[in-house]
Amino acid sequence: MNAPRLTDTVRIVGAGLLGTSIGLALSKKGLDVVIEDSSPANRSLAIDYGAGRSASEGDSPKLVVVCVPPDVTASVVAAELAAFPNAVVTDVASVKVSIQRQLEALGADQTRYVGSHPMAGRERGGAISGRADLFVGRPWVIAASDLTSSQAISLVQDLALDLEAAVVSTTPSNHDRAVALVSHVPQLVSSLLAARLVEADLADVALAGQGLRDTTRIAASDPKLWLQILGANSDEVAGVLKAFAADLDLVVEALEDVSAQGSLSKLGRALEAGNRGVERIPGKHGTKATAYAQIVVMIDDKPGELGRLFNEVGEIGVNIEELKLEHSPSSLIGLVELFVMPNEEAKLVTELASRGWRIAG
Repeated sequence: MNAPRLTDTVRIVGAGLLGTSIGLALSKKGLDVVIEDSSPANRSLAIDYGAGRSASEGDSPKLVVVCVPPDVTASVVAAELAAFPNAVVTDVASVKVSIQRQLEALGADQTRYVGSHPMAGRERGGAISGRADLFVGRPWVIAASDLTSSQAISLVQDLALDLEAAVVSTTPSNHDRAVALVSHVPQLVSSLLAARLVEADLADVALAGQGLRDTTRIAASDPKLWLQILGANSDEVAGVLKAFAADLDLVVEALEDVSAQGSLSKLGRALEAGNRGVERIPGKHGTKATAYAQIVVMIDDKPGELGRLFNEVGEIGVNIEELKLEHSPSSLIGLVELFVMPNEEAKLVTELASRGWRIAG
């Protein structure tokens, strides 16, 4: 394990998913971590998990990380800046411009404030969901204001690197525009699609496959948190949604009369644009997305089968680039979709079949 870049006490305010995960990772590296929360139960749970210790009189942190909901982030940041005049304060909220404006109105010392946002999370929040590896390989956006000192920015960069995240620097306004597109609007679209299932016939919903699960997975996120996020970034989100709605109107128009001249070409252009968009999403380790070969293996739904499959793929000498798992709705089998480099496909299919694995398709 590499020595941490941070050396002094780190104070974390907010013992939810992100705060607990940061505490777990830093504590694992041997740093002194203080964790605080307005809920004594949340704080105790995070401490029991090993995310840090309770605050003590005389604590003098050099870095404070505020991990609270967006609607109270600015007030908590301002309070921490005032309470610890020698500390740099950062936050992990998913909006930046509105927080910066609130801090200006509060007269807070923005030379010691660094807006940041780790692009990591899970559908379920709370300390119980915390993981020390939550940020590994994930982008950690630093969106400092023009007033922020270079020393403060450097300290938050050290935090992100100690958490094994990838530092990305931008402005608060650029950050909010980007997350509206890649995070906030996808949440809304997923939720709106999932909402179509509420009144649907159960027999229809029973036909759901992996496609529906993939597109509605994030709809399980906390509505209260997302109300705050969307409210704080409403202008940027609305702009993306207007463009999305315009595209949707064209698709609906085409579907209402598919025999009309140009209708099928409209649908085709929409689908092709989707293909081009997917190609722009970064692949493994932030590199350009790669076209992988897909192999579907049927496994029995019983303990040890998935591990046995992975072990045998390793013995064959093929690297699994991506993985999807689906359960059959009508029988006790699972469908494991393995994504491998195209030049490895034939070898893997042949070897797995020779070892008794059932290859679908």
